[in-house]
Amino acid sequence: MTLLPPDVLADRLRSGLLSFPVTHFDADLQFDEPRYREHLAWQAGFDVAGLFAAGGTGEGFSLTPPEVDRVVRAAVAEVGDRVPVVAPATAGTALAVAQAKAAQDAGASGVLLFPPYLTEAGQRGLAEHVSAVCRATDLGVIVYSRANAVLTDATVAELAERNPNLVGFKDGVGDIERLTRIYARLGDRLTYIGGLPTAETFALPLLQLGVSTYSSALYNFLPEFALRFYAAVRRQDRETVYRLLSEFVIPYLDIRDRGKGYAVSIIKAGLTAVGRDGGRVRPPLTDLTGGERAELATLVQKVS
Repeated sequence: MTLLPPDVLADRLRSGLLSFPVTHFDADLQFDEPRYREHLAWQAGFDVAGLFAAGGTGEGFSLTPPEVDRVVRAAVAEVGDRVPVVAPATAGTALAVAQAKAAQDAGASGVLLFPPYLTEAGQRGLAEHVSAVCRATDLGVIVYSRANAVLTDATVAELAERNPNLVGFKDGVGDIERLTRIYARLGDRLTYIGGLPTAETFALPLLQLGVSTYSSALYNFLPEFALRFYAAVRRQDRETVYRLLSEFVIPYLDIRDRGKGYAVSIIKAGLTAVGRDGGRVRPPLTDLTGGERAELATLVQKVS
């Protein structure tokens, strides 16, 4: 598969809604490739601008490196000719570099660089971490600023200057001043992606800060609703956005907030609610209870 130039990837990603597909497991919690590929084919049938394989919603944190590679290759084989597939780079610098190289070998269109595992680091160390991954691949790289890897505007500007293939900044913090500083300093040099869960909740105000798209977990099981919501955000239709928030998103959040890790578990339950069998999550996550699944199914029926 022909490598997608980083600037082309950036344009594709900023052109529409993004999503992180769930990763399907069988009864023994092993990767279920046929069901995963079926899900991706369905997802790619709608107007999505990019799919991020083995990301947060895809439980990438619970996959082994060989499993991540298998998931990425399955995604590329199934939908890589229709939609950009972005692969993860995780953990410490050595492993993140290896995963970035593996992503390019697998035919992915880009790399999402997650924060390094566990350890704390200053801005200088984070800059070297990001730069090492950018140097390891010809693919476009999106850096995910959150948790123990929150980048300042000065660091992002330095990274953008040092690394031409750094094309995206995904925000998982929601710090208004920080986002304002970054966009004021870099403008359209980067594509800005909203990464707070559940992204729809923050999409309209973040649009004013240059965050033109976001990763929608809801797209996994309600793609038409997610696209309708995104379209309302893009045209700044406040009435429609807040009506959809009130009718579905906020009641959905009320269920999501009942358990740690439910931001992922509820997506698989949502798939089951629409008849597509999301299956179970791997530990340490836990599945929704029977009562919560029933409550979610009733809510989903209102917008399906």
